[in-house]
Amino acid sequence: MRITHLPTGIVVSCQNERSQHQNRAKAMQILAARLADRAREERRKEMDALSGEKRDVAWGSQIRSYVLAPYQLVKDLRTDHETGNISAVLDGEIDGFMEAYLHWRRREATGAEA
Repeated sequence: MRITHLPTGIVVSCQNERSQHQNRAKAMQILAARLADRAREERRKEMDALSGEKRDVAWGSQIRSYVLAPYQLVKDLRTDHETGNISAVLDGEIDGFMEAYLHWRRREATGAEA
């Protein structure tokens, strides 16, 4: 038994079973599995396109460092923006860091020195 899925062009054939009905049922199962694999692959590609660049998470690749003792400091290692108000940053007040990042990114894109 040979089945062709016209929208995708996937061709499945099965001759393992004794009857034509059993071969058809088996071929339909295989076709359904291949279509599901194709749909999963398309979703994965779509998610990869949305997620953007991925970097290796390793020692030294951190963006910010938080020092809680003996003094208090939060420092963005890309932009050198820092603040001593750790509790505000931990509560979500990161506007200063975002502004510094946007300025840093603009400088990186234009190639200008600060």
